[in-house]
Amino acid sequence: MSIEEITSQVKTCQKCSLWQNALHGVPGEGPANAKVMFIGQNPGAEEEQTGRPFVGRAGKFLTKTLTEFGINRKEVYITNIVKHTSPENRKPCPEEVSLCIPYLIQEITLIKPKIIVLLGASAKETPRIAGIEYFEIVHPSAAMRFTKMREKFRAQIAELTKQIP
Repeated sequence: MSIEEITSQVKTCQKCSLWQNALHGVPGEGPANAKVMFIGQNPGAEEEQTGRPFVGRAGKFLTKTLTEFGINRKEVYITNIVKHTSPENRKPCPEEVSLCIPYLIQEITLIKPKIIVLLGASAKETPRIAGIEYFEIVHPSAAMRFTKMREKFRAQIAELTKQIP
């Protein structure tokens, strides 16, 4: 299985009911040899429109913050646990997560990142794979809304930069 094959499968996925109200699935994005992988909850409205992960407000905020700390978005792989947007951007239900997890495991297996950054609470459901360091941080959407969360998010990104090989 290649990243291209996963991308093709995600774009046409109909494993759970989320596809029925979606334009298409949103696969991960980034270089196949990325040292760092970011994993979020699920695509939002802008992501669904473009077919790209983390391009909406939270994605722009994440990209801007990464840039401020010397991390180039084009050098990291960004994906989500669930590959379709959920109604009203609600948290994905366990069945949706369990049906999408195989895609995520394939992405992780192919990319072989050194570090996986879990964005927010839902991303903590990412299966742990030996040999990979996991780094939990505040979701960028929470960091945008709340000053204390923004400060914590920035501190976590600063700490992340020290861990990148």
